[in-house]
Amino acid sequence: MRLHHLTLQAFGPFAGTHTVDFDALTADGLFLLHGDTGAGKSTLFTAICFALYGEPPVDRDLLLRSHHAPADLLTQVTLDVTIAGQRLLIDRVPQQTRPKKNGTGDTVQKAETRLSRFTTDALGQGHWEASSKSHQEAGKEIKDLLGMSRTQFCQVVLLPQNEFTKFLYADASKRRELLGKLFYSDRYAFIERWLNDHSRTTQKNRDAARDEVLHLAARIHQAAGPDLKSQYDAPAPDTAHALTGPALAWAQDLFQASQADAATAQAEAEKAKKNQLTHQNLEAVTRELHGRQTAHATARTQLNRLDEQTPHQEALGRRREQARRAQQLAPLLHTVSTARTDHTRAQDSESAARTRLLPEHATLQAADLATVGQRTRDDIAVLNTLLPEEATLGQLTTDLKRIDTERQDFTVQQRTARDWLEQETTRRTTLQARREAAREAEEESRRHQAQLEILNGRVAAAERRDAHLAEITITEQRLAAAQKETEQAAQAHIGIRRRRTEGMAAELAAGLTDGAPCPVCGSCSHPAPAQAPDGHPTREDEQAAEKAHQRAQHQRDKIAAELQQLRENAAGATGEAGDTPLASLKAEHEALAAQLADSLERAADRGTVEEELLALDREHITMTEQDSVATAGLSARNASYDTLSQRQAELTEKLDAARGTAPTLAARIDDLTRTADRLEQAAEASRTAASATQVLHTRTSQAANAATSQGFDTLAAAEQAVLSDKDLHELEEEINQWREARASHQTVLDDPVLQEAAAQPAADVEAATALRTAADDQHALAVTTASTARARTTDLTDLSTTLAGVVERLGALEQAHSTARHLADLATGNASGTRVRMQLEAYVLAARLEQVVAAANTRLSLMSEGRYTLRHSDHQAAHGARSGLGLEITDSWTGRPRKTDTLSGGESFFASLSLALGLADVVTHEAGGNPLDTLFIDEGFGTLDDDTLHNVLDVLDSLRAHDRTVGVISHIPELRRRITQRLHIRKSPTGSTLAHLTEAAE
Repeated sequence: MRLHHLTLQAFGPFAGTHTVDFDALTADGLFLLHGDTGAGKSTLFTAICFALYGEPPVDRDLLLRSHHAPADLLTQVTLDVTIAGQRLLIDRVPQQTRPKKNGTGDTVQKAETRLSRFTTDALGQGHWEASSKSHQEAGKEIKDLLGMSRTQFCQVVLLPQNEFTKFLYADASKRRELLGKLFYSDRYAFIERWLNDHSRTTQKNRDAARDEVLHLAARIHQAAGPDLKSQYDAPAPDTAHALTGPALAWAQDLFQASQADAATAQAEAEKAKKNQLTHQNLEAVTRELHGRQTAHATARTQLNRLDEQTPHQEALGRRREQARRAQQLAPLLHTVSTARTDHTRAQDSESAARTRLLPEHATLQAADLATVGQRTRDDIAVLNTLLPEEATLGQLTTDLKRIDTERQDFTVQQRTARDWLEQETTRRTTLQARREAAREAEEESRRHQAQLEILNGRVAAAERRDAHLAEITITEQRLAAAQKETEQAAQAHIGIRRRRTEGMAAELAAGLTDGAPCPVCGSCSHPAPAQAPDGHPTREDEQAAEKAHQRAQHQRDKIAAELQQLRENAAGATGEAGDTPLASLKAEHEALAAQLADSLERAADRGTVEEELLALDREHITMTEQDSVATAGLSARNASYDTLSQRQAELTEKLDAARGTAPTLAARIDDLTRTADRLEQAAEASRTAASATQVLHTRTSQAANAATSQGFDTLAAAEQAVLSDKDLHELEEEINQWREARASHQTVLDDPVLQEAAAQPAADVEAATALRTAADDQHALAVTTASTARARTTDLTDLSTTLAGVVERLGALEQAHSTARHLADLATGNASGTRVRMQLEAYVLAARLEQVVAAANTRLSLMSEGRYTLRHSDHQAAHGARSGLGLEITDSWTGRPRKTDTLSGGESFFASLSLALGLADVVTHEAGGNPLDTLFIDEGFGTLDDDTLHNVLDVLDSLRAHDRTVGVISHIPELRRRITQRLHIRKSPTGSTLAHLTEAAE
């Protein structure tokens, strides 16, 4: 990669448009970027990185737009660069806010990327040809050409000295973090994680298979029960080796014992079955004999009981004979019973009808009752003609109530409207006063707001003023101390130089050699060389004193510049805030803010008042209309009420006379109707009762004569002897059942088989049943035992087969886990017998570190004049920590290695610079070998003495010899004197500027 031109516009501290001509700047191969702190030296590299990758070098958000730039000047970076043999023009505009082209206000300028490629046409004329305007396409093309990520680019093109000093001093974990980012070693970490995950997966599968074996063993043990024993021990969780072959032997032994037990149980079941059949036959014979004996005894008992019922059966025969004679008189007896019932019912009806009559009608005869009822019917007809008049009276009453309610409503509406209209003037005056007060509060709040904005600026300026004054006091004290230190360093330097000058003869004499000419007089003999006094300073002492003086001067000048800047800042803040104390300004600010809040609160009432006035106007119209409508309605209702009241009084007088004591005419008619109905019912009931009495007397005489002719003494005796057909049938059925039952039991007693059974001893059924039950229980127990034994054998067969399959799978899983665990331990450095606990990622990075160290030693040997050599170490770390990324340095003067943190400041600089250059070479090779023709080295040269600085510059010259351009970012004066091509960056209140200088500084 070779830079040609870089153009910055409104970028970082650069307010305008600036162009860096790298072709001219890198003409000598070595150039210097220098300027005051904060001027923008590192901003150039930021612009280069942004042009290539669209992002600044750091991961955090970085403000790219210049605060000094005009609002209408866009922030933009343009880079002309050659990458992998292709010349590109990259133009990038970051997202930013700019003024609108039309109208007022701001708008968002979207990010833009334009990539062009330099090509030559058929005539040999070169021109730029647009390649892409897409952020993604341009970024991918540039990254593919460079062959490295933004992190790698920033690490190998810009060599930040402090970062590599940290890398030099860091422990293995910090080095691992940096190298991992540069070499993308996370893929090896992924392999480690995958191996660990695979190991855990195989372990989980293995453990699951072990658990399954233990679960099957528990099921086998449960299926075998406590009776079966084995000569082998059951598998246990703490004996993993017993979960394969020994587990199968234990299960097979239990299976064989179960088979033998099942055969024995089957033989016992067959023997119990034979015994059960014998006792079942014996029980059947005993039960049959017991049944015959029971039947004979039962027949004898029942026959004796029937013989005891003989007198009762004779009485039933006589009762049947009387019923048959009385059955011939049944029609006459039925007519007498019917007449008696009708007579009783007629008398009850007459008595009930007379009970419902009025007292004056209760004793009247049937003809009189009918006459009174007819007169009552005539009165009812007269009352029916008055019913419409009563309905008219009800409607009049309803209308009067409605009109009275309407009169009351109109009265209330009229009173409400007139009361509101009387109060309207007072309410309107109050609201108008509130509106005027709110308007005055609005004007007052605007005045307070303007005063508060001015006071805010004064408070902020006063805070800056007081802060600057406090810092000025501290800085003046620091400047006084720095001046004193500078004076002391100057006196020490002058003293050492004077003493050395006075003893210069002795210093020259120390370098004389016999036979060699004196550099002063030219003589080859040196009879009396001068002797240096004790404590004579050397050249190194003088140089050290001079450097101390220069450092003190630099520190004093830096503090003086800070003090001048603080005084300028304090003066500017005082100009804004004045001399008023900050506390007074804050108190004034607080009071003014309170006044503003109060005026805003009072002004907020204006909108409410306006709404209330509009509502008042609307309500005035409503109330005026309500008063007019209520007055007219009230007058009309009063006239109607008087007319209807007179008509109601006339009808009431007429109807009261017709109603009598009843509340209404309908009620009076209902009462008279009920009286007429009861009179007519009583007359009819009286006539019916007289007729029923005559019929009953006639039928009773006829029935008494017929009963005497059938042999009954009285009519009552004949009526008692009568039975219904059902009762007579039941009586005959009872007589016939007694006779049949007696004959049946006698037949049983005459049976010879039963007579023979009765002659034998009584059969013992309970004893036979008990023997049969015992045989059944014995057989059921034997069958259950045999079935359980067969089921256990079947279960053990299935479980043993399943166990064999799981054990086979467990063996394969054990082998797989052992292999996976061994590979994971190797990758993580935990394998047994490993000399160095080095992870796979660390191993790869250690190899890269060895390459970096080898490349770094090429430069370090030159810079240290062959004294120092870096060496990669993979010694075992302390306390079991991971190893593999150790770094130490060998001092050829002592021949022993030592830690890198024992190096001095200058030694650390060129050691870390060597590492940075070596890392740049390795990363470039790793990224595809595309040459990086331009490198930037940031600071660190101030720690070197003249000789070491000369050696470092020689190394940088060697880079230049390989067509590399090296840019040094530093503010060390010595570099300005040695490097002719310089880019000076100046800072000012309006923004930084660039100047290309081509002569060494005096």
